[in-house]
Amino acid sequence: MQIERYETGKRMSQAVTYGGFVFLAGQVAIDAPGASVREQTTNILARITRLLESVGSNPTRILSATIWLADMSEFEEMNIVWDAWVPSGHAPARATVEARLAGPQFSVEIGIIAATGK
Repeated sequence: MQIERYETGKRMSQAVTYGGFVFLAGQVAIDAPGASVREQTTNILARITRLLESVGSNPTRILSATIWLADMSEFEEMNIVWDAWVPSGHAPARATVEARLAGPQFSVEIGIIAATGK
């Protein structure tokens, strides 16, 4: 089995595949910094969908998700977007925690582990 890295920079790769799994780096709302939690979550989930599709996967194949919120009081706002995005019958194992994120412009970060289609 070969390790494949995608969108690799000096510090990290946005996706890594190995043994039928894809590991995504924690995704933040690069295209919506400072926006509402709802807008940031929408932006992040679009990024996740794009990354999964680029390696032959999709949201129905997500096994595990970790969500970091800068403020847990925004849990329900994030969940409105998450619940609409997760395909019916394909909810992954998930953890949500409150944490200080990489910068004050980010309110949400999401990390994903999924199965590939390979």
